Amino acid sequence: MFALNFFKRVISKSTATTQKQLIRKMSEEIPKMQKAAVFEEIGGPITIKEIPVPECGPGDILVKILYSGVCHTDLHVWLGDFPVETKCPLVGGHEGAGVVVKAGANVTNFKVGDYAGIKWINSTCLACEQCKRGFETTCTLAVNSGLGVNGTFQQYCIGKATEAAPLPKDIDLAKAAPILCAGVTVYKALRESNVYSGQIVAITGAGGGLGSLAIQYAKAMGLRVMAIDMAEKEEHCKKLGAEFFVDPIKAGDNLIKTIKDLTDGGPHAVINIATSDKPIAQACEYVRTKGTVVLVSLPKDGKVNADVFWMVFRAITIKGSYVGTRQDADEALDFLKRGLIDFPYEILPLEALPSVYDRMRKGQISGRVVLDLWK
Repeated sequence: MFALNFFKRVISKSTATTQKQLIRKMSEEIPKMQKAAVFEEIGGPITIKEIPVPECGPGDILVKILYSGVCHTDLHVWLGDFPVETKCPLVGGHEGAGVVVKAGANVTNFKVGDYAGIKWINSTCLACEQCKRGFETTCTLAVNSGLGVNGTFQQYCIGKATEAAPLPKDIDLAKAAPILCAGVTVYKALRESNVYSGQIVAITGAGGGLGSLAIQYAKAMGLRVMAIDMAEKEEHCKKLGAEFFVDPIKAGDNLIKTIKDLTDGGPHAVINIATSDKPIAQACEYVRTKGTVVLVSLPKDGKVNADVFWMVFRAITIKGSYVGTRQDADEALDFLKRGLIDFPYEILPLEALPSVYDRMRKGQISGRVVLDLWK
């Protein structure tokens, strides 16, 4: 434990030093070209190359990206797993934290020198029914970073000022980056689960990046956590605050009974982060009567297979939860600022992105990977 804490302090000190050095260079002239990770076709090679720095529109900010988290969604986009058009060539990424180096003529909420985050929702219309009701994440004209426009795996990134997240000046930008998608996504999912302090929430795929953050947010919200993942993730999950742990492989056909026995009737809610269909069907069986199953992960061609009779008879709610609003992002970041979220992460150079994707596909990442765009 001493070694782990020492390691965290060294990373934190090193990150803070790098952050200050990069910000000192902020006053330098914005270059014409920049380094980026680009793929020319779905599933094709990811190349680190020089591309033009994007132009800033009247309602945009140009952010010098210091750090970008790597999200499972980025992997899905690269592999073409989503039933939406992906235009190539493309720069992925949507968890970018950095410094505003240019603001458009119509921007009033950011100025040069401010810290800002580029999120999955890059821009919205703010005029459709969804936006007017405060649900801008389901805006009919929303544009996504790293899907509809080039994302944060580049040194300079454009974002609509009304959607970009303001970041406190005293925050660690490397740690803030994953909050911009992973953190706000699990925070929103926990809120959508309608559980109360002291109740039990189960998290499938709990040992990965999203799961690690979900455990931390759940604990900070006063919930009791059941982590569901492979045996090698048990120590990791319990260190983050999980009270219960279940290995679905070891439990086998007794998984439903095992979970119900451990929780005296089943968890009050399930946050499904595991990237396959089976855990969803199982969650619908073991969740407590009148409980909620929240779907977060996006398994390719995934389907919900639930027994309608028992869903009705036990009054089970199954719902999707899709990232978070601007207010959700502010709240999720505030948990980090107050020291309630302290997840494990590793910092790697942009060139490591292909190997990170490979590790993701093999389930070999515990915690979160953050790319340093200036290494």
